[in-house]
Amino acid sequence: MKAMRRNDREVTDFAEITDILCRAETIRLGLHGEPYPYVVALSFGFEALDDKITLYFHGATEGLKHDLIQRNPLVCVETDILHRYAAVGNNVTAEYESFIGFGKAERISSDQAVKGIDLLLEHCGYNDFEYDKAALSHTWVYKIEMDSFTAKRRTL
Repeated sequence: MKAMRRNDREVTDFAEITDILCRAETIRLGLHGEPYPYVVALSFGFEALDDKITLYFHGATEGLKHDLIQRNPLVCVETDILHRYAAVGNNVTAEYESFIGFGKAERISSDQAVKGIDLLLEHCGYNDFEYDKAALSHTWVYKIEMDSFTAKRRTL
């Protein structure tokens, strides 16, 4: 992978990277589509342990997202937080934080799927929400263990 062009904006501290994920509302999942790439916005949950990040998301049991993952599970994940636009000299720029990661989407089930949904609900602000676990029979849950990731921050 090519080095980040503006390495002065790179976030390298793991706690700061996971903080960006904590505050991000959705991820965009990039998939290998034909003839074009396919990107879909998703709610997500995540786990950060030992400098490794695992993301979780879910969906119905059919659809283009699932078809594309079955054909090629290698994915790209992006999220960002736009703080504001600002005029600086003769330019308008943005203050933001972002995360990009690469990994393999893997469908999970049983206890792993429950864990994924619990983490997703926690990230969405519903830590102790009681949901019908039987709904998992018509919901597919995926995890993506990030093989690599970067984060970036632009502040004025």
